[in-house]
Amino acid sequence: MAGRRRLPAALFGLSLAMCVTVQAGMTAQASGRNFLDDLNGGVAAILDPGNNNTTEIINATARELNLTLYSEEEEESSLVMANVQNALNVRSEPREDAKKVGLLYKDCGGVILDRQNGWTLLQSGNIVGWASDEYLLFGEEAQALANEVGRMIATINTETLRVRAEASVESSIYGLLPKGEIVEVVNTDNEEWICIDYEGDDGYVSAEYVTLDFQIDSGETIEEIKAREAAEREAKRHVNYGEYTTDADSTKLLAALIQCEAGGEPYEGQLAVASVVMNRVRSGAYPNSIHGVIYASGQFTPAMSGKVNSVYESGRYSSSCLQAAQEAIAGTSNVGDMTHFRRNDGRDGLVIGHHVFY
Repeated sequence: MAGRRRLPAALFGLSLAMCVTVQAGMTAQASGRNFLDDLNGGVAAILDPGNNNTTEIINATARELNLTLYSEEEEESSLVMANVQNALNVRSEPREDAKKVGLLYKDCGGVILDRQNGWTLLQSGNIVGWASDEYLLFGEEAQALANEVGRMIATINTETLRVRAEASVESSIYGLLPKGEIVEVVNTDNEEWICIDYEGDDGYVSAEYVTLDFQIDSGETIEEIKAREAAEREAKRHVNYGEYTTDADSTKLLAALIQCEAGGEPYEGQLAVASVVMNRVRSGAYPNSIHGVIYASGQFTPAMSGKVNSVYESGRYSSSCLQAAQEAIAGTSNVGDMTHFRRNDGRDGLVIGHHVFY
């Protein structure tokens, strides 16, 4: 695996999911090629991953608001990204005293609907509203950030798909993936085969039977924020100094995520994944509960695919994963305050096992 070129960061079309969080990123160069425009409508395709009607949805929103979407001839790109440390207010009108309709969080993005007098009307998930240009990135800067924080995923579009050890029909089979399964893409060097992350190893699936999406995250409407906060209060989750007071179910949920992301890693790698989750919980730039962090849109592929639910419900996590969850919840971190990790793709960071943390 050493020396293998990893997935380019500038990838095949943007998909913005419908809820809050910051998506972990991947960095690499694509030999001068901009993959953002290759599939799924380019940077305009920014609502739901795998949604073939994304462009139509955005156009319908523009028509409803009597607006004309910015085209690449008019602007460098329709993509806009938040440029804040925590969160940016999105308002009903282009002025500071207008009603707040939502929040755009760190590293979240959207599509430009209109611009005027230092303000941008944008759509990000369920939010449609105005944000000050002072706290936004446009053009190449927005694209660069999207490339950094987004991730490529593949959705299986056939009933059952074989995962092979090498890019060949003659290769041995690692396992089978059902229709609708979502997996993280490692690279797309081979036009006929997609290299995916299969339980910590490189696996290969036929490109013919997967749908690729590049995913970044979106903001939250005020209504979504209130609903989430009410659910968290009901669950009685809260942060208390270095320790995080939680119920047994949340500890098991974290253990299930660790099993999915790092079940085959050494204990240090399992603790590192748990530490990343808890660092996000304690950060003002992310949801403040274990459940909120894990299930925030596009953050963790196993949560998106339903694997975390399956492992949680069956209790199929190892004792070491449960121990890592408990230790991280108690305040231990072996990755400092790092909030991201990826398969080790050669980027700068702390390498533990098959992952790089940053």
